[in-house]
Amino acid sequence: MTTALLARKVGMAQVFGDDGRCFGVTVLEAGPCPVVQVKTAAADGYDAVQIGFGPVRRRAVNRAQAGHFEAAGVEPKRHLREVRGAAAAEAGEVLTVAAFEVGAEVDVTGVSKGKGFAGQHKRHNFGRGPVTHGSHNIRQPGSVGSVDAARTLPGLKMAGHLGDRPTTVQRLEVFRVDPERNLLLVKGAVPGANGGILMVRSSRPRIRKPRGQR
Repeated sequence: MTTALLARKVGMAQVFGDDGRCFGVTVLEAGPCPVVQVKTAAADGYDAVQIGFGPVRRRAVNRAQAGHFEAAGVEPKRHLREVRGAAAAEAGEVLTVAAFEVGAEVDVTGVSKGKGFAGQHKRHNFGRGPVTHGSHNIRQPGSVGSVDAARTLPGLKMAGHLGDRPTTVQRLEVFRVDPERNLLLVKGAVPGANGGILMVRSSRPRIRKPRGQR
């Protein structure tokens, strides 16, 4: 079953392990996340658990939202997310970072940093053209299709909007868990800027296939 929490990215830091090695970690403020609603296949068509994160003033939610939180017996939350395949839970139950263990692997999903309109070299890692003999095509995109087509075919790697899209980094190792301060330290970088909202899930177990099979 999946263990999931909503978190806020605090920033990156350097920490030392027991063996004296230095690691780059990302500090996440994960939870507490109360269970706001439990959906079932019989009533809703699928099984899921809806969790909330982040306080919000009562007057900032409308009457329908206030009734939704009141039915679960929890205070209004700013962010709501559904988690499918989560462990069994009841409305009003509070999930914390204590559900994760040091050394476990997690998948972190967030919105990547938006970098605006970018060229094909920055967006798709294109190589540049020759610099010598006045070629004047150092950073040009090159050919974009056949002359007979008389149009630009869809799906070509060209300049455009870069970043600002949902991104998942898989199998990050949990370095430290601090239930008292609701902090989770994971090795490596996670998507988004500081202060961004993230979904932290336990990674699925790896399925190793025999050699020669795909």
